[in-house]
Amino acid sequence: MDCAACTLKVTKAVERLPGVSGVKVALMSERLSLDLEPASTDPAEIEAIVKRLGYGIAQRGASSPENTLDAPKKAHTHGADCEGYDHDHADHGHDHAKGGDKGPSSAKADAGHGSPGHVHDDPADRGKAWYQTNKGRLVIFTGALLVLAWGFELLTSADYGYWAFTLACVIGVAPVAKRAFEAVRLGQPFTIESLMTIAAIGALFIGAAEEAALVVFLFAVGEVLEGVAAGKARDGIRALANLVPKTALLEIDGKTREVPADQLEVGQRVLVRPGDRIPADGEIAEGTSGIDESPVTGESVPVTRGPGESVFAGSINTEAALRVTVTKTAADNTIARIIQLVEEAEDARAPTERFIDRFSRWYMPAIVLLAALVILIPPLATGADWNTWIYRGLALLLIGCPCALVISVPASIASTLSSGARKGLLMKGGAVIEAAAKVLAIAFDKTGTLTHGKPKVTDIVPAPGVSESDLLAVAAGVETGSSHPLAQAILRRAEEAGIEALPATDARAIVGKGVEALVGGAKAWVSSPRHAEESGGIADDQSEIAARLETEGKTVVAVFRTGQSLGLVALRDEPRNDAAEAMAQLRAMDIAPVILTGDNPRTAEAIAGQLGMEFHASMMPEDKLRLIREMGATGGVMMIGDGINDAPALKQANVGVAMGSGTDVALETADAAILRDRVVDVPALIRLARAAMANIRQNVALALGLKAVFLVTSVLGLTGLWIAILADTGATVLVTLNALRLLRFNPSDNR
Repeated sequence: MDCAACTLKVTKAVERLPGVSGVKVALMSERLSLDLEPASTDPAEIEAIVKRLGYGIAQRGASSPENTLDAPKKAHTHGADCEGYDHDHADHGHDHAKGGDKGPSSAKADAGHGSPGHVHDDPADRGKAWYQTNKGRLVIFTGALLVLAWGFELLTSADYGYWAFTLACVIGVAPVAKRAFEAVRLGQPFTIESLMTIAAIGALFIGAAEEAALVVFLFAVGEVLEGVAAGKARDGIRALANLVPKTALLEIDGKTREVPADQLEVGQRVLVRPGDRIPADGEIAEGTSGIDESPVTGESVPVTRGPGESVFAGSINTEAALRVTVTKTAADNTIARIIQLVEEAEDARAPTERFIDRFSRWYMPAIVLLAALVILIPPLATGADWNTWIYRGLALLLIGCPCALVISVPASIASTLSSGARKGLLMKGGAVIEAAAKVLAIAFDKTGTLTHGKPKVTDIVPAPGVSESDLLAVAAGVETGSSHPLAQAILRRAEEAGIEALPATDARAIVGKGVEALVGGAKAWVSSPRHAEESGGIADDQSEIAARLETEGKTVVAVFRTGQSLGLVALRDEPRNDAAEAMAQLRAMDIAPVILTGDNPRTAEAIAGQLGMEFHASMMPEDKLRLIREMGATGGVMMIGDGINDAPALKQANVGVAMGSGTDVALETADAAILRDRVVDVPALIRLARAAMANIRQNVALALGLKAVFLVTSVLGLTGLWIAILADTGATVLVTLNALRLLRFNPSDNR
């Protein structure tokens, strides 16, 4: 489907049927979904209605448009064309109340299988040259008729030429009139087909046969241009599906065989050769290699991944062979989920889009009424020539088509969603984009958002007479086997320094104080400085050092044996490398960033001081919720968090954004998600949203401006029918092409 008027036409026709509710027609993903009560309307009748309007319809994933809505249930899979579809309520977010056993009928409105005229994008036409498509054939056909009529007029006379143009017009407009008639029968008298039919037939009655035939031809040309532009807008979304390879090398009992990637099951192992794309989300079982994740997250620098680390489907293995254990099926991998989110985001329509839809519903009847007044009033009131004013009224009808206005918003939204998805920025619909563009303040969770979420050893202070290596060897020995983040940080530091942990036994945790173990046959402790002081395991000068380190926002542990201090280890969850740059960008955009954290004030102050931010510390979830509500009272507020602990605040904010590289939480919890763990992607997301809204304003101004100019010139007789249809088609193509500019927009460019 290539214009928003098409979606409205299908929606109105289908929702009139008994037992049908929740009808949604997505323009860019060409998807029809609905709820159907059992024992009500036959799904075949729904198909018939859609086909009568001039569109094809097929179950998602079907190779033929003849397949019906009530075809057998299929698993939700995403192949090369993103054609997978789940015949289940959960996939569409509808209520189960009326679904019964039959569930909802859902289908993909694959337009283009009807007769020529206002024919829409046929899946079979994808990848073909324009002249090989249904629309292209209509252009060639009507163009040939027009040329033959001109030739006939030159060879005979103007009288005979008139009848040749009349015949060309009638033949060309016949399929359009057929669909106009079907739309009228379904209660939709004000469609572009209706206006086109009235204008063409009216022109014949006033003797403008040549111009009528030209208008029919230009209408067909406009359809081709609209189809090409709409197809370009969809290509970005379709390209996401093509990131996942079609086949995989499945390894069984040491032997490999090639299998379809969409048939891989959880737990299976695949071989990924250097240069290959990874066929499924999984975990590396063997091998270490650089992984280019740019197709999925937009991160341009390959990252090294080894055994036990996760990889995304669609990423590229750059260096060495890997064996990867599949952790998600094709229907549930990161790419599939991104595609699903982008497609379903069309349901979350922007307030601007909803307003324009409401506006267009009374705009079309108003234009018809205005055209009727233009035709009737001058001849009746002043005795003006009927033919002149009928001609001007017909031109007004063609100018009045709202296609350009109605598509101005969804085309921009679709381009924004697609562009953002390719850069790891997911926004769930137009409403989120519009809200993000209005954000004036941003609240950040600290741990895992502004910081890495993994403490690092920042300072090692050995006691007098103790070497740093001895201190780390004992500390690592005590902490061996512990999963505590501080213990893991100490073990990582020892490993990086090439220091082997001393053998330890009988390790046990001392609740709220630390850990003790037998290291080298004698007891050793890693504990808080206070516990060490109580146990005589820390010297006075080291107590002062510990206090100073704590004022810097660091967590300090003391390492000691019975009656002997070995030294101090300080750790801190450091800010991400790009956090300071991100805050500078936000302030340059007149957005105030603030930290909301449950950590103690000293730690929060240390991080906030480095980043130049305000902070609120020791906050419980309900405190964050209250503060977000207060911030929202003065303007748009965005909350950035991990999607779990911050769930209440994320939901309360105008826009909740979850961070995390492709995790379920990042993709599902909030209104938007940042797939790359980069704080600078936060201002990039806002920049993209603002660019989208600016693009929408340009499109609306362009559509309304052109219409206003040509409405006046048509009434004054300065422009005729063929200019009118060119202006209408031209406006639609221009706003679509303008929307396509967003596909090339780089939100990371902060200049």
